[in-house]
Amino acid sequence: MKFIIGEKLEMSQVFAPDGTVIPVTLVKAGPCVVTQVRTTEKDGVNAIQLGFRETKNLTKPEAGHLKDLPQLSVLRDFTIDQPVEMKRGDAVDASVFAPGDTVLVVGQSKGKGFQGVVKRHGFHGHPTSHGHKDQERMPGSIGAGGVQHVMKGRRMAGRMGDDRVTVKNLKVVEVREGGILAIKGAVPGARHSILEIIAA
Repeated sequence: MKFIIGEKLEMSQVFAPDGTVIPVTLVKAGPCVVTQVRTTEKDGVNAIQLGFRETKNLTKPEAGHLKDLPQLSVLRDFTIDQPVEMKRGDAVDASVFAPGDTVLVVGQSKGKGFQGVVKRHGFHGHPTSHGHKDQERMPGSIGAGGVQHVMKGRRMAGRMGDDRVTVKNLKVVEVREGGILAIKGAVPGARHSILEIIAA
């Protein structure tokens, strides 16, 4: 199983041999260090913890956890089906991926603040004809009167974005020098945000 932590750089485009334009996101993947190997017997789950992005500011518990390893600010666990031949201190870089690999990318989407129902849920709003003053982007009725409360799950205005988002079935188009992956399509998050890339 292939997985790595990366940093979103920017969107770009590459040209296929037949001249088609492929929109890609450039991701600086790794280098990462294996900081912990979890097992079912000891931890109740088979997982590999990777560390990414060196820093100088660690708390004492973090420094103790990363004793004898580089000081890394980003730690992520990747669940695996069965134990793998990896040990603490091993390095993981972008070369584990190859062009054509199908991956899923997990990231934190951009926060958009408090938004109305038109932007947040795609409501089409009210007609703008006579008798609709100030109602164009309103949600309208929010339920029956008999129950005397709003049903759970009702789509309304509220905080939008800043969620953990997974995008599946993306293709690795290129693996460039310096550990940069060109992944077809868009991935969640702003520039320089942290991404988890996992082979499907």
